[in-house]
Amino acid sequence: MSVIYNRVALIGLGLIASSMFWAMKRGGLAAEVTGYARSQATRDTARRIGLCDRVCDTAIEAVQDADLIVLCVPVGAMGPVMAEIAPHLKPGATVSDVGSVKKSVIEAVAPHIPAGVHFVPTHPMAGTEHSGPESGFATLFDNRWCLIVPDGADEDATARLEDFWHALGAKTERMDVQHHDLVCAVVSHIPHLIAYTMVGVADDLNRVSDQEVIKFSAAGFRDFTRIAASDPTMWRDVFLTNKEATLEILGRFTEELFALQRAIRTGDGDQLFDYFTRTRAIRRGIIDAGQDTAAPDFGRGGGKAAE
Repeated sequence: MSVIYNRVALIGLGLIASSMFWAMKRGGLAAEVTGYARSQATRDTARRIGLCDRVCDTAIEAVQDADLIVLCVPVGAMGPVMAEIAPHLKPGATVSDVGSVKKSVIEAVAPHIPAGVHFVPTHPMAGTEHSGPESGFATLFDNRWCLIVPDGADEDATARLEDFWHALGAKTERMDVQHHDLVCAVVSHIPHLIAYTMVGVADDLNRVSDQEVIKFSAAGFRDFTRIAASDPTMWRDVFLTNKEATLEILGRFTEELFALQRAIRTGDGDQLFDYFTRTRAIRRGIIDAGQDTAAPDFGRGGGKAAE
């Protein structure tokens, strides 16, 4: 592979940013990668493990002369960060983000984009329950999807960013803003909310001891706890900024749950069997599409699973 952007600036140095850096190094995709994190401790850790070619003490320093700037901070922080760095971006640069919500990010970031600078929002559909600069790894995006939400962005800038994500190992698909937020509510946001809720319910059931929850969690509860271990700041911001789609899908989920309750109460085995058969087919489709494995540990090998 060859260099796609001469200088890339990563603002925020958590799981996604660190994985992007290691994937860029693997493919030789950038001549230099700068990085910035708000926390001094995070910057110190990044320097210690060699994350980024140059870790900067300010976001302004990190974006100087950068050809691609990627906002890897929580969704709620993107607007203020963009306002800070906007005057220091060079003409022709591309700004992107990796947030799992798009409508609110675009509303927060787009007004600060200077003339001559491109803004191409993206959302890599990959992650683990781990966070922080030490959690990243070069193969995180391999064979995973990165959704591109151009929202009227320059075509050349969009195509170049697509090439970049392909070089990181991802497959890409373009999507409009509203549809993106609805899709992600279905495949990511609501499953996380359900996982948090289920773990919370178990915590409330005093009749089940902590020791039993841990001892017997090789059952389905284990995978709820894996998802529910995800970064709380990120998920707080996701639900606050994707209210409309989340509440719509949550309403549909509630209706389905009531229907299952009724089937169980009335002993309607046929309905339960048919329902579980349909949902099992969806799981098979995910495996057939190469987005997971049927292995007992789901191919997670220590927890590095895509979300």
